[in-house]
Parts: sequence; C-alpha cells; structure tokens
Amino acid sequence: MKKVIRLLDRASSCHFGVLGVSGTRLLLGFVGFMYYASQYGDRGYLFGPDGVFPWAEFTAKVQENETFSLYAFGSSALWFEIVFHAGMLAALAVTCGVGGRVGLAVHWVFLWSIYQRQPVLLDGGDNLAYVVIPMLLLTRCYDRFAFPSGLGRKAAARIPAVIRSLSEPIHNLGILAIAMQMCLVYVVSGLYKVQGKMWQDGTALFYVLRVSEFSLPGVSDLVYKNDMLVFLGTYSTTIFLVYFPLGILVPQLRPWAAVASISFHVAIGVLMGLTSFALTMIACDLVFLSGALGVALERCSAAAQRLRTVSRRPAEQEQAVSETPASSVPDNAPQPAVAPSSK
Repeated sequence: MKKVIRLLDRASSCHFGVLGVSGTRLLLGFVGFMYYASQYGDRGYLFGPDGVFPWAEFTAKVQENETFSLYAFGSSALWFEIVFHAGMLAALAVTCGVGGRVGLAVHWVFLWSIYQRQPVLLDGGDNLAYVVIPMLLLTRCYDRFAFPSGLGRKAAARIPAVIRSLSEPIHNLGILAIAMQMCLVYVVSGLYKVQGKMWQDGTALFYVLRVSEFSLPGVSDLVYKNDMLVFLGTYSTTIFLVYFPLGILVPQLRPWAAVASISFHVAIGVLMGLTSFALTMIACDLVFLSGALGVALERCSAAAQRLRTVSRRPAEQEQAVSETPASSVPDNAPQPAVAPSSK
C-alpha cells in the first residue's frame, strides 16, 4: 500500500516521459505531412470534388456516419485547395513544434477531414494516429524538439493556480492512455494471429512476404525461401505481440521491449513497404523510451562538449603564445644554443 501511495504522489508531483512524448508528437506530425506530400501530385484525383470518390456520395457518407469533414463544406476546387494546403501546413507546424496544443488540435481536425474524404487509403497506422493525437493533447509534448515561444507562458500565467496544479496528473494520464492503447494494439493483434492456422503452424511469414504489394524485391525472397527464418519470424512475432505488455510492466525490461518493438516495425517498413504504419508505431513506442532517450542525449551532449574543449585548447595555447609581447621575456632567461660555425 505504501508503494501505491508513493507512486500516486510521484504521478501528481512530476511529469513522466516528456522527452518520449515530444518525440511522439514530432514523428506523428512528420507522418501526417508525408501523407499530404506523397499524394500531392494526385490530390485532385484522390481528394478533390471531381475525384474518384464522388463528392455527393462522400457528403452522404459523412451524414450517414454522423461525423464531419472540412472537405464537405464546399464543392469548389478553390475550397478543396485551401483546405488541403492548410492541412499540409498544420502538419508541418506540428513537426517543427510550432503552435502548441492549439496547433496540434488543428492538425487533428484537418487529418480527420482528409481521412474521411478518402477512407480507402487508410491503414492501421492512420487509425492509430487519429486515436493517439487527442491523448497527446493532455501531455506536455511541446517541451522538447519545439521552437520556444512566449505564448505558452503567457497563457499559463493567466490560468488559476488550482488548474495549473493539475498539469502533472493530466500529463501523466495522457502518457498512461497512450501506453494502454499501445498495449491493447499489440495484444489484440497477437491474439488474432494466434487464431490463424498459418500462424499456428509457423508458415504465415512465407505467405505474407510473397504478396507483391508487401515485398521488397531481392530481399523478401531471401527470407521466405529459408524455412528456419520463416519459422522463427512467425513464432517470434506472435510471442512478442502477446507478451509485449509484460515487458512494459517491468521497468528493467521496458527499454528492451520498446527497442524490440521499434526493430520489429523497422523490419515491417523495409520488408513490406509499410513505412507510414511503421513510423506511426515507432512514434508511439517512444513513450516507453523517454528515460533511455534522455540518458543517450545527455551522453551525446557531454561527448560533444568534451570534443569542443579538446579542439579549443590548442587554438587557445597558440593564440596565447602569439599574443605574448617580446618585452615580457626576462633578460636572464636562458638563450637558445647556437650551433658553432664550421669555420
């Protein structure tokens, strides 16, 4: 009971995972920006009022689902261009750390709007992004990797002290919500795989990597042609997904579980070409790596400082010697030996 009370006291008095959640915000903004940039050339065909998804059917679908989309407010090409480019700029602002929580909320509105405009293009990473961003709004995700501005401090100064005192528990609640969401994603995905016959007999990876849309020519065939790699990859994937929450619950295992998850999704991005999905999952995994990231950045900063100090010393010594006046040398100072003349 004392440990529980001590944990609650810490949760209400300090911020956890600020560095990790700031990295999450940066990467999610980058993924959103790349979504716009990758479809920029075909934006009219995919999202425009005269695109592949007719505007009338789109608005009817929006009303049927009782949701919203900024693209449904007008059928003119000008309105579409304004909304599309405004959403692209909002994603870039989140990536660069400009705008604070208001900018993040605006980015979410534009992201939701474009996802509703063309739902066929969505994957699991897109679904996770618009679920996690509202949780990020509870956190101090602009404390790192962001351009500082005085607006946040001025706004915070006008907030009553009672509400400001809730900053720590609200931030930690957002961190906990993201962590629980990630554990839920992993466990549900793992349990679904366990029910499949191909995952049970260890051959699922063979069939996955043979799909032309999800394969890397020259590399994927090296994997699915090796029975041992297919067997180990299939079973290790299932075991990792199901038991991921157990690794997160143990503080000593938490960084290793997060690193294993990042490596897992890097492999997915490279071998299967699902870069957007992989980056979104990696962004959310950074929540579990905040402490390790802080230590790594501190060591890098200390190493850079040592290098600057070492490189500065010879220059300072040379400058000190060159600036020493000749009159400052005492008369009784030993003179350099002169070689005798050959004559």
